[in-house]
Amino acid sequence: MDVYEAVDSRRAVRAFSDTPVPKEVLVRVLAAATRAPSSGNLQPWHVYVVTGEPLAELKSRATARALAGDPGDEREYLMYPAELNSPYLERFSAAAAQRYQALGIERDDPDRPRKIAALNSEAFGAPVVVFCYLDQEMGPGQWGDAGMYLQTVMLLLRAEGLHSCPQVMWTMYRKTVSRIVGADDGLMLFCGVAVGFEKEGAPRPRTGRADMAETVSFIGV
Repeated sequence: MDVYEAVDSRRAVRAFSDTPVPKEVLVRVLAAATRAPSSGNLQPWHVYVVTGEPLAELKSRATARALAGDPGDEREYLMYPAELNSPYLERFSAAAAQRYQALGIERDDPDRPRKIAALNSEAFGAPVVVFCYLDQEMGPGQWGDAGMYLQTVMLLLRAEGLHSCPQVMWTMYRKTVSRIVGADDGLMLFCGVAVGFEKEGAPRPRTGRADMAETVSFIGV
């Protein structure tokens, strides 16, 4: 699979099979991903790969919190601005409606938030979740580094025939995650990434993207 195919076929999969992911594949991907860009070569990411019984325990604890209506731990960072303006609000709303309709959750369902949280806390059935942490003193530049690192990981997973789903949702249950992975107090959870093989027969919604002319300007070309 060349890099263009990996980019085009990468999407946030929300239905995984329970087929185990070989450890040697994960090691190969994460070793190669160390070449991701990093300003000043800080390589600020701290990564925990969770599978097997520890992941089952984490899913159980997080799902119990979700089904109980637990609002989650206090946020350490905002996922989105307090107010989204156009065109960002329209993009967000359209993607959310498409995403959860494919999962059988209607927007007017009064139990929608709890159902969404429960699906997320099960990592959509993925047998592996990769958690990415940053030192709390790191700034926006290092957060950008972490994003480039995770994109590199997700593209390499595609090259191995695997899929992924980045999940900021795990920050809602960051204390539960930290107890399982043993993360130091000075680390902040950036996100989790569900990893596995896509479940056969699952819906495959493809979120639209803005036309390139809306986001790209060519100067001097």
